[in-house]
Amino acid sequence: MKQRLGFRLLNACLLLGLAVVTTARAAAPATMKATPYVTARDTALRISPQAPLSFSEKPQVLETEPTVFVDPGKTFQTFIGIGAALTDSAAETFDKLPAAAQKEFLEAHFDREKGIGYTLTRTNIASCDFSSGSYAYVQDGDAELKTFSVAHDEVHRIPFIKRVFATAGKDMILFASPWSPPGWMKDTGNVLQGGKLLPQYRQAWANHYVAFIRAYEARGIPIWGLSVQNEPMAKQKWESCIFTAEEERDFIRDHVGPTLHKAGLGDRKLIAWDHNRDLLYHRASTILNDPKAAQYVWGIGFHWYETWTKSAMQFDNLRRVHEAYPNTNLIFTEGCVEKFNPAGLADWSLGERYGMSMIHDFNAGTVAWTDWNILLDETGGPNHVGNLCFAPVHADTRTGKLTYTNSYHYIGHFSKFIRPGAKRIVTASTRDILQTTAFLNTDGSIAVVVMNATEQPLEYLLWIGGKAAPVTSLPRSICTVLIR
Repeated sequence: MKQRLGFRLLNACLLLGLAVVTTARAAAPATMKATPYVTARDTALRISPQAPLSFSEKPQVLETEPTVFVDPGKTFQTFIGIGAALTDSAAETFDKLPAAAQKEFLEAHFDREKGIGYTLTRTNIASCDFSSGSYAYVQDGDAELKTFSVAHDEVHRIPFIKRVFATAGKDMILFASPWSPPGWMKDTGNVLQGGKLLPQYRQAWANHYVAFIRAYEARGIPIWGLSVQNEPMAKQKWESCIFTAEEERDFIRDHVGPTLHKAGLGDRKLIAWDHNRDLLYHRASTILNDPKAAQYVWGIGFHWYETWTKSAMQFDNLRRVHEAYPNTNLIFTEGCVEKFNPAGLADWSLGERYGMSMIHDFNAGTVAWTDWNILLDETGGPNHVGNLCFAPVHADTRTGKLTYTNSYHYIGHFSKFIRPGAKRIVTASTRDILQTTAFLNTDGSIAVVVMNATEQPLEYLLWIGGKAAPVTSLPRSICTVLIR
């Protein structure tokens, strides 16, 4: 009778997608506090806490019983953080909001209790597409960087970043990425439309990284790391610069790495590639097979723009790099849904894109995950080349209202419950309808995320250490259950 009552209670409270957590494999069900948090389409549930789960003895499951297995005894990579980019566009949009909306926005992203607890941020070195216009930190022809100045950033972006750090506290880290050297340093003479860094300016451009780090840190903004070049194989209509794999390898080995070390900045995390998963292995192997270049590289960064379909997403390329170079970190450095359309703000697939990528990226060995613009306006900008995109949160600068897409909530199912220092643990699903990952936090809690992107509900067992809880995963849902 007691077991049947527990089963009915569980189904009543969790008719809404799942994810689970457990403190230790040997813990008795009576001692575990397992709280599910659910987001589901066609409901009002948005990271909403539900009634507790309970487990019963289940040493063996059957093939006919859909199951998600969790093994906290097997640990993998150490988690660093989840967050988003603090671009010029985000800062300019933020500054147009009333004070109450600014406070709401900061708490929604950087306060763990009131929001989703981001601990990782990225920013641009000089202008990018998500700036109101192109700009540089040095005057034309100044290879000695005597005119270097970040005065442009002091208007919007630096104050915005300081507000973020003040809200997030000591756990916040920031890395920076350049979109292009100044046009006069390139063979095209243009900051836009690709082109290459001229050989005579390689050292000046390496010195530019140091100048940026020192300028920001002089203003109280620590730089945790930097990537060598955003999207080095893309000729874009916005700021862009081409580096072949060999060119990036040599630039790291001969200029960027030694220059950072000579300047006393050798502890900053240097990220190579910073582009899509498709060419990931070629780029990683070319750089990391050179010991003199590899010594400077902390990690390989990647984006998700190579494809849009689940069947073609190249998560195995991440696994190949992780298997071949287990001591080099994988970090997702950028992703967003492009081609903004206001009618698409309620599209449920926005969040599912994030959920699917985050689950598979983490399971492939990724240590950190960075969304693109943290905030954009009602047009999907501002953007000086018309490359308008979606963000998890949009602000109507005319009314001061914030619109939270379901991407915000899907990301929150990871960032709110998986904390810096956590270790990924084993999850295995007997049905591909259930996409899952799990982490063991430093406080002993375990977060297991389960996502169902289909139109069908599925009853299954959540199995941990010989004990199981029956769960119903709602269609188009994601859930994280925290067991303390």
